[in-house]
Amino acid sequence: MFAGVYTAIVTPFREDGEIDWDCLKDLVEFQIEGNVAGIVPCGTTGESPTLSHEEHRKVIKRVVEWVGGRCKVIAGTGSNSTAEAIELSRHAEKDNADACLIVNPYYNKPTQEGLYRHFRAIAESVDIPIILYNIKGRTAVNVETDTLLRLICDCQNIAGVKEASGDINQMKDVLNRVPKRFDVLSGDDNMTLELIKLGGKGVISVASNLVPEKIVSLVDAALKKDKKADAINNELAELFRMLFIETNPIPVKAAMAMKGLCKESYRLPMCELRPENRKNLKSFLEGNGYV
Repeated sequence: MFAGVYTAIVTPFREDGEIDWDCLKDLVEFQIEGNVAGIVPCGTTGESPTLSHEEHRKVIKRVVEWVGGRCKVIAGTGSNSTAEAIELSRHAEKDNADACLIVNPYYNKPTQEGLYRHFRAIAESVDIPIILYNIKGRTAVNVETDTLLRLICDCQNIAGVKEASGDINQMKDVLNRVPKRFDVLSGDDNMTLELIKLGGKGVISVASNLVPEKIVSLVDAALKKDKKADAINNELAELFRMLFIETNPIPVKAAMAMKGLCKESYRLPMCELRPENRKNLKSFLEGNGYV
């Protein structure tokens, strides 16, 4: 159901900190022109923790309307509060999102049983597919494979996972044990090729904000088992590294601003790149034809 490149789209802000709706619409068109399989609004890359509930719902609603069925929209509706995640997910379903992306509940560090009950409650609150987002580095908890399998068994609409544990052994374990109907997507651009070679279906990408066609070509080649995938991955490896020289989405938003795609405007606690990193990023992008 979910294969290919899904762009974790940035939320562009004006200089006064308000959402730049015209720019967001342009970014949606830029992604569709790049032939992505889908767009993921209100994820980590979209600075969702700094959006009000009203803004959150409005971003998802407008992205769905602008996409108009030309690709999938997977709405980021996770929270560390189960009730809040249910509310956001119900709104996304009402606004015709194709699926919801639900991140591990962060900060409160639930047990595996708590994780199971959290994700199950959300899945049972909507009819659209749910994609779990397992990222221990940002949430301090890991969805263990046994817990994931229990959820897949008990919730038919839990359809995939964005795997960003950073643990290749866990990824192998997941891919070896999940049913065929369940899709595993990379949550790290630099691990996409390796994950697809193991049986993964694609990526929820940060880098595709900047170069959607290149990420699509990488994933398409990898899914076809085309040897060109290795060459494309090698070409993009340094870009993947540069886009994480500081906390995501700071570098990718700076790169997009250098390319003229949006303003380099953040909401605190996100702030601009340090001067030395800005200089290095700009030099790299210009030297390699990305801007």
